[in-house]
Amino acid sequence: MDQILGNIDVLLVAPIFNVQLLLDGLLIGGVFALAAYGLALVWGVMNVKNLAQGDFVMIGGYITWYLAGMGMHPLLGVPIAFVALWGFGWVTYKLVVAHVIDRDLFTSLLATFGIAIVIEQVLNILFGSDTQTADAGFSSLPLFGGTVSLPLVKLIGFGLAAALAVAVVLFMKHSRTGQAIRATAQDPRAARVMGIDIERVYSFTFALNAAICGAAGALVAMIWVIQPFYGITYSIRSFVVVVAAGLGNLPGVIGAGLGIGVAEQFGGFVLGAEFQQVIVVGLLLLVLIVRQLLQARKRQAVQ
Repeated sequence: MDQILGNIDVLLVAPIFNVQLLLDGLLIGGVFALAAYGLALVWGVMNVKNLAQGDFVMIGGYITWYLAGMGMHPLLGVPIAFVALWGFGWVTYKLVVAHVIDRDLFTSLLATFGIAIVIEQVLNILFGSDTQTADAGFSSLPLFGGTVSLPLVKLIGFGLAAALAVAVVLFMKHSRTGQAIRATAQDPRAARVMGIDIERVYSFTFALNAAICGAAGALVAMIWVIQPFYGITYSIRSFVVVVAAGLGNLPGVIGAGLGIGVAEQFGGFVLGAEFQQVIVVGLLLLVLIVRQLLQARKRQAVQ
């Protein structure tokens, strides 16, 4: 308790630490929002809660790390991971997800959980259980006379995440495939009557989600560390973001992702880095409780 109070006192006495934590949280939250947007797509269009979301992120991270070890700059791993995970997502959909998409919720959860376990074990066998990082070689940008340090790799990662998010949004709004995805999300039966190939939309959506996760994983490998069993942490973050924002609410996904990034940074500083995941799970429980209370009030108001 004394340590926690001491950390809070530091934030009060030296406000510049708040600026550092805020900037780090916002830059980190951009990557969280990117991975969560892919989950929101799959959840909204296919009604599949993908428990392997974070493990797709780890695959993208390991692709980037491996290419960096071969002498390629890690930034080039972003488009390569995007394309590689697209193919992996399409194959995964055809082999597994397509067979459970019309089943009950428990079946789809169990199937994606099984995919997550397989990915974790394969990554562990191929690369070992040690943490890895892809050094991009970028320095830090000093701010406020050097009292605040802004790592350029985080700034570049945030910019790439924002650019990819904008590209996906424009694709969804202006392309025929994007319009078909939106129509399927609103009413699959009506979309099928209008001549939309639902199976093609589902496979495309799942592949796009995996590709987005691959790009996010490439950024994670440059900014933090990757490890075969770290995927669950990103799956939890994505679920928190989507549940907090609501399906189909892109501004909400972005805002929730940034908010969780900031909450993790401040919570980790005050409580300790080992409590960051506890903070994320606590936020998920809080969001679920608040939503249940709001729904109960709406039902009472209607009655």
